[in-house]
Amino acid sequence: MWLTKLKIAIIEKNADSLDKLLDDIPKLTKKAEIEEAIYLLEEASRVFSGLKDEVLKSMNQIQKNLQFLRSTDIPTSRNLDLMS
Repeated sequence: MWLTKLKIAIIEKNADSLDKLLDDIPKLTKKAEIEEAIYLLEEASRVFSGLKDEVLKSMNQIQKNLQFLRSTDIPTSRNLDLMS
């Protein structure tokens, strides 16, 4: 059951489910299950790495957008000057 849930989380690239499953790894006894779990855990590691890269790209793009918006901002007086 755990292996099936792990497969689904990997396919969906669901970081929350992967995190929960990795916190609760069962003791596997069959050699085939152990080998499958190793392969799936390696794939989960790749998924986390890919998600991390995507987040980093998004954060960089947001910073660039903010810099652009700040550079095009029209300076305005922050004081209320009624005499001018």
